[in-house]
Amino acid sequence: MNWKDIKTSTDNTYFVINNKPVFDKQYIEVLKFHEPGIAPVKDETGSYHITVLGNELYKERYSRTFGFYCNRAAVIDNNGWFHIDEFGKRVYSESYKWTGNFQENLCTVRDKNNNYFYIDLNGERLNDQNYGYCGDFKDGIACVKTKSGFYKHINKNGEFINEKEFLDLGIFHKNFATAKDAKGWFHIDINGEELYNNRYLMVEPFYNGFALVTDFNNEKFIIDEKGKNIIIV
Repeated sequence: MNWKDIKTSTDNTYFVINNKPVFDKQYIEVLKFHEPGIAPVKDETGSYHITVLGNELYKERYSRTFGFYCNRAAVIDNNGWFHIDEFGKRVYSESYKWTGNFQENLCTVRDKNNNYFYIDLNGERLNDQNYGYCGDFKDGIACVKTKSGFYKHINKNGEFINEKEFLDLGIFHKNFATAKDAKGWFHIDINGEELYNNRYLMVEPFYNGFALVTDFNNEKFIIDEKGKNIIIV
């Protein structure tokens, strides 16, 4: 049985293949299978993970379990959040107030003092830098909120990729990112330079050279990568 063929039911209480139930069991809640073929489930005994054969991965029970990313899954017990590996073993001893999912072998976590920072697959900190918030890495770059209150982009060494800072930021998508300053939202390049002078109430990432934006009159436009209005939506 290929785990990629297994889907969740519409009410997320059992698994199906070709719209037919598998495992002959209904749960309180299920989440979909992830690499290497493991899924989070919850029944009357608690939350845990099952294999592609429907067998429990381990005997422990948690208050909540999440999917595997980079062969690590976030779980919650009475002491907090942490990650287990694909064998169900705890990866590190620390417990957090919250953890994200590993992306590109790094994961954002929040400690008891509400500091955000990154850990690697072994639970070691990326660096000693604390952030007000930090997001997932994508293509080696992530958005962080510095203690000064501004957002910046960092690389996987924890270094700022440029000297620019913004009131808000999005991840890079097809070479450009969304950014916000005191005048509104716009798009920037990898150096943090604006692509155009206009500012908007909202902007979406570029999709094959064009982006949907909303101006301060709540009118929507499609713009190109130079900021030129193409059509009114």
